[in-house]
Amino acid sequence: MEEIKKLREMTGAGIGDCKKALDEAQGDLEKAVEILRKKGIAKAAKRGDREANEGVIMVGVNEGGNIGYAIQINSETDFVARNEQFQEFGREVLKLAVGDDPKDMEELMSLSMGDMKVSEKLESLSGIIGEKLEIGAYQRLSGASVAAYSHMGGKIGVLTALDKEDASELAADVAMQVAATDPKYISPEDVDNSEIEKEKEIQKETLLKEGKPENIIDKILEGKINKYYEEICLVKQEYIKDDKQKVEQILDGAKVTGFVRFSLQGESTVC
Repeated sequence: MEEIKKLREMTGAGIGDCKKALDEAQGDLEKAVEILRKKGIAKAAKRGDREANEGVIMVGVNEGGNIGYAIQINSETDFVARNEQFQEFGREVLKLAVGDDPKDMEELMSLSMGDMKVSEKLESLSGIIGEKLEIGAYQRLSGASVAAYSHMGGKIGVLTALDKEDASELAADVAMQVAATDPKYISPEDVDNSEIEKEKEIQKETLLKEGKPENIIDKILEGKINKYYEEICLVKQEYIKDDKQKVEQILDGAKVTGFVRFSLQGESTVC
């Protein structure tokens, strides 16, 4: 019944028709939709009901090098994401953001693109292309030095901010690090204590199952937690350009004050 309900929501077809289609498709939901559409029973999906999981992430920095912008523009298919009209729209929106410095998504969508607002231009482009398009995320990041880095043809976009002026090259190196390693925090101080306690609990249980003596477990746990910090905290990670150094060493006294990592394939992180 759950599958029939899903199929009805997707196609608008009746219960009997949905059951027959699912039987014919041997439970394959997508195939059942196809069967119903071929029979003329299913309605074509509305753009608003479809998912926009592809797209491009545009990142850039203002002329002063102290404010960065990240914009995630989504489409339904990778084919449209590579469309020149779609890409040009993304470049135009980024240029507007860099020039007008919108503080949030609402301000961004209200910016003027010729005789239209960004929101109206997006809707118009969606009608021309025939896919659901949306601006899925927008972030602005400021600092003494800010860098932007685009990876995998715009599937990952990163901004990083440092507290040191005239350090755009260093900020760019850190942005590459964030793109490659996907940290969740800047430093161990940013990690909630409950997360660490949970990790300790998991590791302790594993060690006990392995038969490790209880009197040395605390010492082993210390090393395990340090390793955990290396995985999730940017400054504790091995530097991707030189694995003999940690990121905190290449910073040489500078401090990462924030980073933004947008990804079309996974979760995005804002610190």
